[in-house]
Amino acid sequence: MSEIHGFVENIIYQNPVNGYAVLNVESNHAKVTVVGTFSAIEAGIEISAEGEFVEDSRYGRQFRAVSWRELEAQGAPAMQRYLASGAIKGVGAALAERIVSKFGADTFRIMEEEPERLAEIRGISENKARQIALSFEEKSHTRRVMMQLAEYGISGGLALRLYEKYGEDIFFVIKNDPYSLTEDMEGIGFKIADDIAKRAGVAQDSPSRIRAGLIYVLSRARSDGHVCLPASELMNRASELLEAEAAVSDGLADLIMNRRVVQKRYGAVSYIYPTELYRKESECAMLLHDIDEAIDSESVSVEDEIARSEVLSGITLDPVQRDGVAEAIRNGVLVITGGPGTGKTTLIRVLLSYYGSRGMLVTLAAPTGRAAKRLSEATGVPATTIHRMLEVNGGIEDEDRTFIQFDRNAENPLETNVVIIDEMSMVDTYLFHALLSAIAPGTRLIMVGDDKQLPSVGPGAVLKDIIDSGVIKVIPLRHVFRQAEKRDIVKNAHAMLEGRDIHIDNKNSGDFYFLEMEDEDRIIEGIIYLVQKKLSGYLGINPYEIQVMAPMKKGALGIVNLNEKLRAALNPVSSDGEELKGSSGSFRIGDKVMQIKNNYELNWLMDRPDSALRESGKGVFNGDMGTVTDIYDSETLKVLFDDGRAAVYSRERLSELELSFAITIHKSQGSEYPAVVVPILSGPDVLMTRNILYTAITRAKRCVVLIGSKKTVMSMIRNDREQLRYTGLRFALERSYRIEEN
Repeated sequence: MSEIHGFVENIIYQNPVNGYAVLNVESNHAKVTVVGTFSAIEAGIEISAEGEFVEDSRYGRQFRAVSWRELEAQGAPAMQRYLASGAIKGVGAALAERIVSKFGADTFRIMEEEPERLAEIRGISENKARQIALSFEEKSHTRRVMMQLAEYGISGGLALRLYEKYGEDIFFVIKNDPYSLTEDMEGIGFKIADDIAKRAGVAQDSPSRIRAGLIYVLSRARSDGHVCLPASELMNRASELLEAEAAVSDGLADLIMNRRVVQKRYGAVSYIYPTELYRKESECAMLLHDIDEAIDSESVSVEDEIARSEVLSGITLDPVQRDGVAEAIRNGVLVITGGPGTGKTTLIRVLLSYYGSRGMLVTLAAPTGRAAKRLSEATGVPATTIHRMLEVNGGIEDEDRTFIQFDRNAENPLETNVVIIDEMSMVDTYLFHALLSAIAPGTRLIMVGDDKQLPSVGPGAVLKDIIDSGVIKVIPLRHVFRQAEKRDIVKNAHAMLEGRDIHIDNKNSGDFYFLEMEDEDRIIEGIIYLVQKKLSGYLGINPYEIQVMAPMKKGALGIVNLNEKLRAALNPVSSDGEELKGSSGSFRIGDKVMQIKNNYELNWLMDRPDSALRESGKGVFNGDMGTVTDIYDSETLKVLFDDGRAAVYSRERLSELELSFAITIHKSQGSEYPAVVVPILSGPDVLMTRNILYTAITRAKRCVVLIGSKKTVMSMIRNDREQLRYTGLRFALERSYRIEEN
C-alpha cells in the first residue's frame, strides 16, 4: 500500500450519489490522477490518500485510493491555494493573495475568530467580510459533518443529502433506527442501511433489521420478476441474508400484523406479497372482470360482418382467424396468441376494418417505441406506446416501491371504443394495472402476444396468467401460413417450440445461418466482421441496424465485453476524442445506447417531419434505444431514440444508460431488427433455454446468424425450462369469475 500527499487542484468528475471521484492532485511537484470514493472533497484542500498506482488501459497511470483524510492547511502558501481555488464564495485568486499577504499563517484563525478584520483589506466591505466568513464557516462545518458521516460508510452526495434533510438529527437517526432511511431517502436501500447500522452498533437480531431484511428480500424478488414469494422461501432467503434465523419468523408476523406485507394461500402453499403488489394484482383481476362484458350478437350477423370485413381489408381468413374475429365481436376482452407467421397482424388488420366500418374508434399501443412503430407499419394505423397512450406524468421507482402517475386513469379514462395491445408478453403487473384503470366498462380490450416469449422485465407474468386462468377467451393461432413457411426463421422458430432440431446447414432461403466456432476470440472477430461488413453488405443496410444479442451480461461473449469490442470497430474515438464520462462508463457521439431503468421525470422533445409542431413529454423507459447525437460542454449529452424522441442527460444521469451495440436477449423483447447476430457457446443453464433462443431468432426480420457451438444450440432447444415466476393473477382471476358464478 502506497501513500501520497498533495493539493487537490480540481475535481474532474464526481458522482453525487456514491461519491466516486476523479481528481487532479499536485503531489511532490507532479500532477497525479487520483480515483476513488471521496466524501465532501473539494478543490483547494490538502489530502493524504492510501492506495496503489495502477495502469488503466484507457486513462493511463492513476492512483487508486482506498482511504483518504484531509490535512489541515499548513502555512501561508497552502492557505492561499485553498482560498484561490474558489471553494469560498466571493474569494478569487487575486483576493486570496491580498488576504494571505495581510494575515499570513494566521489567516484561517482570523477568518474563524475575528472575521470583521477582513474589512481591513482593500476591496472587502464589512458586508462582504461577513459573507466570506459565513461561507468559510459553512464549508468547515459541512466538511466536519461529512467526515463524521464517512465513519459510517456514508460519503459524497448521499452524505450531503442526508445532512440537508435531517441536519444534526441524522446522527440520532443513525444510532436509533438507521433502517428508517430506506423509507425516507431515495437511493438508500437495505444494503447501505445495514452497513450503516453495523457501524453504529445495531444488534444483528434487532427487530428493525429483521423487518427491513424481509422487505429487502421481497424487493429483490420483485426485481427478478416475482410478485410474491412462498413464505418458506422468503424465510429461508431472509435467514441466509440476516444470519438471524430465530428472529425471522417474529419479524414476518410483525410485518403481516402491521399490513406491510400480505399473506395469501393458494392451494397448499402460503405466499407473501408486498402490500402494494398484492393490491395491484387483485385490482387487475377485478378490473379485467368488469370490462369483460358479453356483447349480444346474432351468429348470422357476425358471420356477415366478418365476410364484409374480409372484403374491406382484402384479406381472406382461415377458420381460426375467423373465430378470432367472431370472439372479438362477442366479448369485451380477448387474447390472441401465436408465434411468427401465424397471422396475428393479419387478424388485427381485419378487426380494424370491422370496427372502422361501424364507426368505432380503435386505439393501438405496444409496450415499447420499437414495437409501436412496427405495429403502425404493419397495420397502416398510428400506434403509440402504452405509457404515452396513458399520458404518463411522473413517478418514482426504486428498490422498495414503484409509483407511476398517468393522466389517463379511472377518473379520466381513455376516449376510445377499442384498445388493442400488441406484445402483451412484455406487460408487467404495474403497467397492466395502469392500463386497466384507464379503460372504462364498455370499452373492448384485445391483447395480442406470443405466449412462448420471455416474460416481462418487470414483475408478473400477465399474459401467461391470463391464459392459464381459463376465464378469458383466448384464440391460439398455431397454423403457419404458406408465405411465412418459406422463411427459415419462421420454420426454425416453430421447430424449437416443438422441441425439434433446427436446420442449420446454411442451405436455406437465405435468412437463417449458423457459423460453427468454439474459440471465443474467433467468435468475437466473426461477430465484428458480420456486423461491419458481411451482413451490412449482403442486406444493403447500415451496420447500426444489425443487432447483436447474447444470453448473458458477463464473460467474453457477454454484452459488456461485446459492446466494447463492437464500439471500437463501429464508433472508434474521433480525432477530438470528446467523451462524457459517468460512473458506469463513458459515452461518445455515435454510440448506440439503451435506457436501463424507468425514468418517469426525464423530459423529451420530438420533431415531427410532417408538422411544424414539436411534441414534448416526460418519461423514458427501460429498454428504449437510441444514439448519442451531441455532447454539450462536457457536461450533458443528447440521445435521439428510435421513435424520434430526443432527451438530454446530465452527467449524473449517465448511469441510466448503457451501450447497446450488443444487448441481452431479454432486453430485445418487443423489438424487431433487419438482422440479428447471436453468439451461443456456453453459459448457466437458467440462461441457455429454448425460450431464450426462440426470443432471439424471432427478433430478426430479414436474417439471423447464430455463431458458436452447434451442440449448445441443440442443448438449448431441448432445455424447455421456463423462467419460474411466483405470481397470483391467475388465482385472482379465477376467484373473481367464481364469485360472479356464485
